[in-house]
Amino acid sequence: MKREEIVATLRTDLQPWDIIVIGGGATGLGAALEAVTRGYRTLLLEQVDFAQSTSSKSTKLVHGGVRYLAQGDVSLVREASKERGLLARNAPHLVRNLSFVIPTFNWWENLKYTIGLKMYDWLAGRLSLGKSKHISRTEALERLSTLKPDKLAGGVLYHDGQFDDSRLAVNLAQTIVDKGGTVLNYMRVTTLHKDEFGRISGLTVRDILDGGDDIYLNSNGVINATGVFADDVLEMDNPAAPKSIAASQGVHVVLDRKFLPGHDALMIPSTSDGRVLFAVPWHNKVVVGTTDTPVNTISLQPHALETEINFILTTADQYLAAPPSRADVKSVWAGLRPLAAAKAEGHKTKEISRSHKIIVANSRLITIIGGKWTTYRRMGQDVVEKLEKVLVWKPTQSVTAELPIHGAMSGVNWDDPWYFYGSDAARIRDLEASQPELSEILSKEFGISKSQVAWAVREEMARSVEDFLGRRVRLLFLDVQEAIRIAPAVAAVMASELRKDESWIARQLEHFNAIAATYIIKPAN
Repeated sequence: MKREEIVATLRTDLQPWDIIVIGGGATGLGAALEAVTRGYRTLLLEQVDFAQSTSSKSTKLVHGGVRYLAQGDVSLVREASKERGLLARNAPHLVRNLSFVIPTFNWWENLKYTIGLKMYDWLAGRLSLGKSKHISRTEALERLSTLKPDKLAGGVLYHDGQFDDSRLAVNLAQTIVDKGGTVLNYMRVTTLHKDEFGRISGLTVRDILDGGDDIYLNSNGVINATGVFADDVLEMDNPAAPKSIAASQGVHVVLDRKFLPGHDALMIPSTSDGRVLFAVPWHNKVVVGTTDTPVNTISLQPHALETEINFILTTADQYLAAPPSRADVKSVWAGLRPLAAAKAEGHKTKEISRSHKIIVANSRLITIIGGKWTTYRRMGQDVVEKLEKVLVWKPTQSVTAELPIHGAMSGVNWDDPWYFYGSDAARIRDLEASQPELSEILSKEFGISKSQVAWAVREEMARSVEDFLGRRVRLLFLDVQEAIRIAPAVAAVMASELRKDESWIARQLEHFNAIAATYIIKPAN
């Protein structure tokens, strides 16, 4: 994960790559891991930071998809439930079993949700995380002490997984490197090259951090796994390519744990817009969301709309005895879902299937769209197997179903603020022992020290203050004001590690503060 060394090597390495994956989110990382573990010489390129866009802005759930079951998409639920179980086994330091409570208000809801969730359990089979059951009104209020008791009849309890999305992305990148692959962030693809038969033969990339000459790379196969930006690469290949993506915006707000102080999550199965809404404990805060708003403009930094924020707070008001106000929101963020566009017009985004789709261009560019974090591994398996068929390569076997992710360890202490490092936590403590000056605490409440900043630069390819505060630790998502407070100290450590000057620090802080401003909820007019 030594970025500058990798870039220098890339400039002089003329050996063709077997597979280049464009995109460093969930889909691209899954594809690259699948490729390298099948024995292919693999390179992953990400235009900004790993998981910077959609893949760091999920609801933090590894789930089979209760809502998809209600829509009748049984095959997706079965696949996602299996993958949920595999991920819980392969990344036990990041995925935890979480109990969810659906409040019910009459006997029909009790019956409907109990039967539905029993089917949810059955579809998961031996990889189920626990049995669903009906619970009494008393138990529902014991588990969710801040729930409004008015008209409450009881509840249904079920189990799903909860995880840290961008930490999984970092660990997947490390796993790819552990297995002999190469990953690079801040490397933008500018041109696709073709041979005399019109087939993809390579691409040109540009290092957007350190500049320099463009780099030409030969590759036998190219996978476009760029999520909401997939159409940009498709148009690079063929300017007449039809649109493949229907983007939908999802917004989440973060609150203090006092609004949901127990160990269970709240699931509201039917909101005013026909979605489900979750309130999920995460890093000693509570994540509440999400919305589903069709958008026409795709950007790296989408902004939460006032209507979305108001919808979440209004819905929470209907269920919580002490509802949150705008002043209680610690952070708010928006992410874009890369849904496979519906063939017929008029579909609402919440009705478009979350299953993935693979597109094969005449140039043999392989594009994968749709999907979700839970099924990232299966998406990688499917797209690499499709590439093998298209390029007429000898089929290889997938090994990722049983592959531990970097950092995997058992016996995780979820109360440890460093739990998400897994087995790497011991190495960071060794770093502090060898360099005591790095043991200085930057944020006492969140347990963040200078050693984590140094570790992120040296071992996790963090190259900006936002990389660290947004995705290596999750402070930007958990408490934006605390992130702004410690940003100067973070920038100073990173500058020392990267041998940067005061002007670099100033530019970093200006950039970070501009990004952080979009995570701050504005006072009501």
